[in-house]
Amino acid sequence: MKDPSKKNPLNNHMSSNAKKMMKIFVINPNTSESMTKHIWEELNRIKRPDTELTVVCAERGPQTIESAYDEAFAIPPTLELVKKANQEDYHAIIIACFSDPGLGAAKEISKIPVIGIEESSLHMAAMLGAKFSVITPRRQRIPSKREHVHMRGLDYFLASVRSLDLSVAETDAEPVKTKKRVLEVAKQAVEDGAEVIVLGCAGMTGYASEIEKNLQVKVLDPIGIALKIAEAMVDLGLVHSKSGLFSTPPRKASK
Repeated sequence: MKDPSKKNPLNNHMSSNAKKMMKIFVINPNTSESMTKHIWEELNRIKRPDTELTVVCAERGPQTIESAYDEAFAIPPTLELVKKANQEDYHAIIIACFSDPGLGAAKEISKIPVIGIEESSLHMAAMLGAKFSVITPRRQRIPSKREHVHMRGLDYFLASVRSLDLSVAETDAEPVKTKKRVLEVAKQAVEDGAEVIVLGCAGMTGYASEIEKNLQVKVLDPIGIALKIAEAMVDLGLVHSKSGLFSTPPRKASK
């Protein structure tokens, strides 16, 4: 088990029984150590006993990801970590941001499964009810979330996208305030027709079960969904196809 509080956990020596474990590498594409620790705590709670987690954040880039600019800024260091995980013989990679920054490129350069928390949770939501709603921190991100649902071909299942009108940093740092606001917005989503609520930010990790008890509808924590899908893909020997969309990029000279 890697300690997310250490600056470069990839440099730690593996335990003697590491080869017997399923090694999953989780990338928080922003630089927030607090959010990284929050993610690690939740995943450590629900992981299988034979799963070894490494949870890291980028050493450079945006502190939080709240815009297309932030996403673009986060992609280069995220891809560097994807390469590192492949070199270190991990079995799967999770990109732990609900925008899935660099997911397509990561699949191109990776020989192991790369799971985005947004992509995986949207597809799971469509399996669990007639309609789902996405809750995002900032109102300005509603159009991009609708666009991402459309890109996945899931428009038919979308009831609404609603915002907390909070920053990503607030969702991570102020759990009491955030849970209260999530409950308020989730109730509105249920009125929109949602049977499933997707918590559309890693800063809301760990809030799903409490909200679900209050609303009696399914509430998805994308971090947990991605972990369980990663474990299943490794068990089944599944990896993205290299015959077309995610084929390995041709080698090119660079300056």
